[in-house]
Amino acid sequence: MNIFRAGQTPSRPGPADWFTGQVRIDALFNRAAPDRVQGALVTFEPGARTAWHTHPLGQTLIVTAGLGRAQRQGGPVEDIRPGDVVWFAPNERHWHGASPQTAMSHIAIHEMQDGTAVTWMEHVSDADYGA
Repeated sequence: MNIFRAGQTPSRPGPADWFTGQVRIDALFNRAAPDRVQGALVTFEPGARTAWHTHPLGQTLIVTAGLGRAQRQGGPVEDIRPGDVVWFAPNERHWHGASPQTAMSHIAIHEMQDGTAVTWMEHVSDADYGA
């Protein structure tokens, strides 16, 4: 058994290559091989969001606070709220983040495949975010 104690891992800012706006990442669990599941609590300030990205084995988001937005390529921008669970299929191009006026936090869970958990792409434009 392993207990991952709260506060054991320092918070870190979301890298500018991956996010627009202010984002904080708190690692919850990052398993070592042969385990491949990773999880983090991600907090987005108002207007902050991920860049477009995909996950080779999909991603689950569990919204814990605030009001957010999420979109898969070709779909509408959807509001997401505490208690909502969002599933992105393997290799589904998508983004997620806070609403323009309200911060949002979610737990993000995904799996590694061949050492990769995510492929980052271009930033979401203000026009696409506001759609």
